[in-house]
This record gives sequence, structure tokens and C-alpha cells, in this order.
Amino acid sequence: MTIETTAVIFDARESAAYVQEELPPPGPGQVTVGAILTQISTGTEMICYVGEADEGTHWASFMHYPRKNGYCMLGRITALGEGVEDLSIGTRVCATSQHVSHCNVTPAQLWAPAVPDEIADDDAVWAILGVITQTGVRMAEHVMGDRAVVIGLGPLGQLVTQYLHAMGLREVLVVDTVGSRVEAALAHGATQGFAGSAADALAFVEEFTEGERADVVYEVTGHPAVLPLALPLAREHGTLLMLGDCPVPSRQCLTYDVVSRQVRIVGSRSSWLPDAHRRWTPQRQTDLFFEYLRRGEMRLADLITHRFRPKQAAEAYELLAQNREETLGVVFDWQ
Repeated sequence: MTIETTAVIFDARESAAYVQEELPPPGPGQVTVGAILTQISTGTEMICYVGEADEGTHWASFMHYPRKNGYCMLGRITALGEGVEDLSIGTRVCATSQHVSHCNVTPAQLWAPAVPDEIADDDAVWAILGVITQTGVRMAEHVMGDRAVVIGLGPLGQLVTQYLHAMGLREVLVVDTVGSRVEAALAHGATQGFAGSAADALAFVEEFTEGERADVVYEVTGHPAVLPLALPLAREHGTLLMLGDCPVPSRQCLTYDVVSRQVRIVGSRSSWLPDAHRRWTPQRQTDLFFEYLRRGEMRLADLITHRFRPKQAAEAYELLAQNREETLGVVFDWQ
């Protein structure tokens, strides 16, 4: 028997709506999850909201409307499908699901199949983004004594900063044009901050790296203009880690740093890890994320700056389109 559900969709380019739907019972091997909170992935979702991408990219396949968006849900299991034995009704879970009141998912889509009781909702809802950023940090392959630069201090950049702090890097240098985001990062583990363009950050980076520049530079903006500004901040034989996924890569360009200074470029996306790191499944990465939260080595709840009811979807995305720099964590509260 179907149940009445609701969802946030993009009904057209630059237009969000709140709609009613019906959901069938969970199929074999599935569970139904009722949403508590869903987090807006402000980078990915605003790219889909604007609707501009190079042909041939994975982004191009997203540019159709109407479409559902989002992939960060904290909820509770409300029903079990046939054959599901290791999960229980009422358990809090984190699922890779869209902005919907209810969804049917498989256990593989539960990146946190049981959220620990001591983890608050406002921290737990960051778990999906926490896996995406942890994957990027693993791809950088840090060693003891590393110095890093994080460019772009939205939700992903804030998470990267906190992971690097928890790992004990020698320097965690952060760069953003928005001063309040720099201040937030400094309050959550960054060692030094620069409020301004990456184009003007070289002297800042050299000051705190003994002139050597950074072992790893994280480009977390996904803006095509930032790649050539980020490359010079890496040391010779250093790494530029691309965590921001640019929808128009045709507008990105390299600098002489790649050949002449042998800066390597590493891409990272979602939970796709190479064989050397394959044992770090999304579920294991989420367990570690929760452990950092339990120890107080990471904290995210205070980075939620905006909370909307799902019916306010149009207002939420309009805010992000017009004044995204005023936001960090943005959630829909389904309760």
C-alpha cells in the first residue's frame, strides 16, 4: 500500500517547488526511511539549479527538469522490506537520498546504518558530506609534518579543515574571500587564515611554510578561475587536490607549475577510492567521522547557519543563488 509523501524538486531552471508524491512499500532488501533532516549540498545543487554545464560531462546529464536533488539525509527507518534482518524500525540512519519526506533505499545506501545515540541530529546530518571530504583527504596521502592550504570554505572546505586538524597537520592554512568563513575555519581547527582571493595568497602561504609553499593545496570551490590561482601555492613536487567538481572544465586552465615545478593534480569524487584505500568503505569512513565527533575533535552543528521547512524550498534556493556567501550548513527540517 502506497503512502503519501512530499519532496523538494527543481521544476525548472532556477525554480524550486514543494510537491506531493506517493511511495510504494519497500521492496525485497529495502527499507523505508522517514526524513528528520536533509542537508543541501550547496555546490552540487546550485550547479543543477543554475543549469549550466559542458556537454559530455557527467553534469550535463543532470540538466533536465523537473528533477529531484540532494543526497544527504538523516532519518529513521519506518518499514522493512522482505529479507532485511540486520536493521530495526526506529533506528536513526544516514542515507544517500534526495530531499524527500520518505524514501525506499537499500542497506548499501545507508552510509550510517545506525547513528550512535550520543551524536546529535545537527552533527549527524553532515555524515554524507563527511565521507565525500574524507575521501579527498585520503587521496592526498598526507605524511607527518605536512602543511596544507584549503581554498574555499563552504561546507566541504570546513569539513576538510577539521579533518586536517584532527590528523595533526603542521599547518592548516585556509583561504576564502568571505571573512566570516575564514573565522569559522579558524574556530574549528585552521592554524592561519587569509581573507581574500587565492590570487593574492602566495605571500601568506610562504610566510607560514618557511617559503616552501604547501605540501597539499585543496581546491574546494569548483570555480574554473581558481585552478590556475591554486597551483602556484603548492610546493615543488607538491599536490593539488581537486575536491571542487567544476561543471565547465573547458574554462579551466593549467599553469607552468604542473611541468616546471612538477605539481601533481589529483581528482577526488564521492566515495570512489583506489585499491590502496578500498577498505575504507563509506560506512567505515562514517564510523571514523562519528568517532571524531565523540572525541570533540570535530564539531559541525554550530556550522548550520540556515534551517528551512521543506515548504520554503523556493526561499532556500533563492537565498543560495543571491547570497550564498552568507551561508554554511543549510538544512531542510522535515519534523
